[in-house]
Amino acid sequence: AGAAGSGPSAPPADGDAAGGGGKDPVTYVEELLKLKGRYDEVIERAFRSDKLFTNAVNRAFESFVNANARSPEYLSLYADHLLRREVRAAGEDEVEAVLDKLVTLFRYLQEKDLFEKYYKQHLAKRLLGGRVVSDDLERAMISRIKAECGFQFTSKIEGMFGDIKLSADAMKGFREHLAGARGAEAGAPDGKVGGVELSVQVLTTGHWPTQPASNCIFPPEVQRCIDAFTRYYLAQHSGRTLKWHGNMGHADLRASFSGRRHEVNVSTYQMCVLLLFNDRDAVSYEEIANATQIPAADLKRALQSLACAKYKILTKEPKGRDVADSDVFHFNDNFTAKQIRFKVGTVSAVKETDAEKAETRTKMDEDRKPQVEAAIVRTMKSRKALEHNLLVAEVASQLRGRFVADPQMIKKRIESLIEREFLERDKGDWKTYKYLA
Repeated sequence: AGAAGSGPSAPPADGDAAGGGGKDPVTYVEELLKLKGRYDEVIERAFRSDKLFTNAVNRAFESFVNANARSPEYLSLYADHLLRREVRAAGEDEVEAVLDKLVTLFRYLQEKDLFEKYYKQHLAKRLLGGRVVSDDLERAMISRIKAECGFQFTSKIEGMFGDIKLSADAMKGFREHLAGARGAEAGAPDGKVGGVELSVQVLTTGHWPTQPASNCIFPPEVQRCIDAFTRYYLAQHSGRTLKWHGNMGHADLRASFSGRRHEVNVSTYQMCVLLLFNDRDAVSYEEIANATQIPAADLKRALQSLACAKYKILTKEPKGRDVADSDVFHFNDNFTAKQIRFKVGTVSAVKETDAEKAETRTKMDEDRKPQVEAAIVRTMKSRKALEHNLLVAEVASQLRGRFVADPQMIKKRIESLIEREFLERDKGDWKTYKYLA
């Protein structure tokens, strides 16, 4: 009884915060699942699933899962691992059983909105990169989250799947339009524009975790495709605007190295860089930056991937792992690879860096402000007048399903609503607020 009363301890790790975390999200979550399974078995066999022991384990898990600030990110990364890789190795039935266990850990999270943010990022990469192995399993995971948190929690995620389907219909119509143009300005009857086949995903603003559109300059042959699609799409959907996100796409290129031909899958930014070498053998970093206008951090990652990683399609002077503004890049005509078709990955961390983590936290705090204000207004609209502590408690209770609202944040949002004349203080009792219709 003493062991059950104190609850289990977190899995050992050399990671980031109290309660573990480790350097590997997959290992961290798998150890949590094993630990949970072990205690569940003990309680079932030795204590006949007695609620006292079950509740003690649940309290302990909730404590140390939330002690690690990276738990929401790691749970999402583990789901990404399951849905991209494990499906191929283990099969759908086995993965679905693990997803059920993963949702049990998800219930312990106090910052479920942070999990949602990471899950949308990882899902976007799967959908846009063509890495969805099982559509049924993807939707089954969303259904489980919806059952836990409600429709509002998953509406944008479901909207992402809707955009993919609508985009497929739009591309079918675009290719039929090109075929009907019969070599006019749009292209040839094979559905290509100037020999280039374009595939576009039209994403609804607000559904996707997109960054601001960059001012990337696309190669002329690609820009012709973009212009043709833009004309077609806006003729079908008046009043809309299209912003092109080069950081989210990819391309298939045919490349020739001393007579050896390969098909190379690269990111859109990598494509913009490589096509510069069609008419020259050497290009400086400064020239690449000016010709493409790719953001500096993204450009350096793209060049690292092309010149310093597994597939060295380019060579760099001076040699080294890091890319400097003074570097010069050469086309590597001596490049060889065993595969005829291969993919060049982009150098990036699987987990967020500390800077990215801080940025995510800042964005998350900004996203929470309107949710806190909406809960305050809902409460005051129904109660008309309420004392400060009771209002804070009621708002915190309403938001508990998504995140733990800090009383100081609630207080600041109350002050903001008073300034904007949604609320006012009671003249006879300054601790009591009144709703202003």
